[in-house]
Amino acid sequence: MTAHAASEHDHHAITYPDEPIYSRISAGKLAMWLFLLSDGFSFSGLLLAYGILRGGSTYWGCVNEELVKKFGCTLEPMLGINFTACLTFLLICSSVTMVMSHAAMVEGDRKGAIKWLGATVLGGALFLCGQYQEYWGLWSHGLLHEGLNFGATHYATTFYCITGFHGLHVTTGVIYLSCVLIGTILGKTDANTLEVAGLFWHFVDLVWILVFTFVYLIPYG
Repeated sequence: MTAHAASEHDHHAITYPDEPIYSRISAGKLAMWLFLLSDGFSFSGLLLAYGILRGGSTYWGCVNEELVKKFGCTLEPMLGINFTACLTFLLICSSVTMVMSHAAMVEGDRKGAIKWLGATVLGGALFLCGQYQEYWGLWSHGLLHEGLNFGATHYATTFYCITGFHGLHVTTGVIYLSCVLIGTILGKTDANTLEVAGLFWHFVDLVWILVFTFVYLIPYG
């Protein structure tokens, strides 16, 4: 190989072949997976701290008069499991509409992609409204009004830290998907763009299922 040919070879970008199992991954998808991996550690740390604090507590949540008399604690409200179960179902449905949006884009149906992506954004926004109702109250008193005060007990503090951190992710996701929706309407996105955005949204949904299970469904005691 001549010096000129070697120099020309060194300056050409290398194109890697498709991997036989996982195919070729885009830079955006790889970056999103790396971000979600690091974000998963953040949620894992919060849930681990929650488990340690709950496991080391004499009781978890001063939610009835019996505990008030026994430990002299201040009465705190119970979490609304039924209401939050509805929010969980709503978030799961929004994950389904995200899948439908990506599928429509793959098939070249941009109008369908816009419709399903809009439904996903709406689902996320409604979830945030539900979380606002849970904290502060829209049509009835929220937990803050009922006496669940941040910093008062481990029960209250871990609840607001974990659900608030997740709520921040939902807010980010709604903004992110709204930008993708606008880009899709303008014809500036493709199936890969929706797939990358969908990875984030599915992660948010999956984490919420874990949060709902550990924070809401495990019995008080």
